Amino acid sequence: MTTAMAPKAQSSDLIGQIIYAVRSMGVAPIPRNYQLFYEAYIGSNPDLTRELASLGNRATQEELDELSHRHLGTGQAVVIENAHARLAGELDSLLKLLRQEQSSLESYSKLLGETAQRINSKSNFSVDLLSSAISLLSEATGTTISHGEMTAGGVVQRSQEMDQVRRELDEYKRIANTDSLTRIANRRAFDERLAGVYNHPVVLPLTALVLADIDNFKKINDSFGHPVGDKILATVASVIRSNVRKDVFVARSGGEEFAMIVEGNTPDEVMIICERIRRALETRTFRNSRSGVDYGPITISLGFAMGSQADDPGALYANADTALYHAKNTGRNRAIFFEEGMKKDYVGKGWLIYKN
Repeated sequence: MTTAMAPKAQSSDLIGQIIYAVRSMGVAPIPRNYQLFYEAYIGSNPDLTRELASLGNRATQEELDELSHRHLGTGQAVVIENAHARLAGELDSLLKLLRQEQSSLESYSKLLGETAQRINSKSNFSVDLLSSAISLLSEATGTTISHGEMTAGGVVQRSQEMDQVRRELDEYKRIANTDSLTRIANRRAFDERLAGVYNHPVVLPLTALVLADIDNFKKINDSFGHPVGDKILATVASVIRSNVRKDVFVARSGGEEFAMIVEGNTPDEVMIICERIRRALETRTFRNSRSGVDYGPITISLGFAMGSQADDPGALYANADTALYHAKNTGRNRAIFFEEGMKKDYVGKGWLIYKN
């Protein structure tokens, strides 16, 4: 041990030598003992170095504490003990938090924030004292820290993998909810969105369902064929989409019918939106650029109802459908807001009466 305690011990092996000496002497691996051996090994107190060496392998904890009291002072040992307890407690709480949170991608940012806060809040202890304590403990806690780093790395890797899976699932859902012809939402997506309208009753007075149907579309298909009809459907969808805000939900709800869910607007404001779309189509030229054949004019009829006018999604759709029926049967190429009195004219009359 006299060789190990030589003042010329290199700092690179110092920690390893201290840990080896503590273990070989059967000394309890507690902070105050590490601190005692540290002071003895650096040679700053020759009397301490000599007396510790003289204890050999027979040193009891009482003898070690007595040496600490005489050469180091009990106050410093207490501070070291407290520093160790706090550091160990922080490490333990962080690892527990990491294990608890690693399965939740949503909580990962919270974990990082709490970790940063803990680090930034350290500490009122002497910097030199804490540095010594951390140096002495680094070898003993190396395995635990390494395990923590591996766990954190696993969380990062898992987060990246889960993000990729989420992106792929989002893309699959987008494809499944998109009408392949018009590139807007399809009936499946529309039904899902409509069902969610009544999840927030407070906004119902400012939420509108608009149904729009291309006028005389059957004539277009019969006269020019379905490929032309498909191109017109795609163009109408594009015109509707480009004449509303980005937050307006637009779908092809079936055949030549389109649906919009408009949020945050009064009935008068929704009417303005409908009229803007109607005029944009009315004034648009539908012509084959190669043959010069004119397919127009292409117009649409629109009917809409507010969420507060119905008790559920099915009733809201029926109300908007009733308004659309009235737009079709009062001249087409117009927009009409639903009123309760319209229902008596709709009873017993089916889709086909205005479908074209």
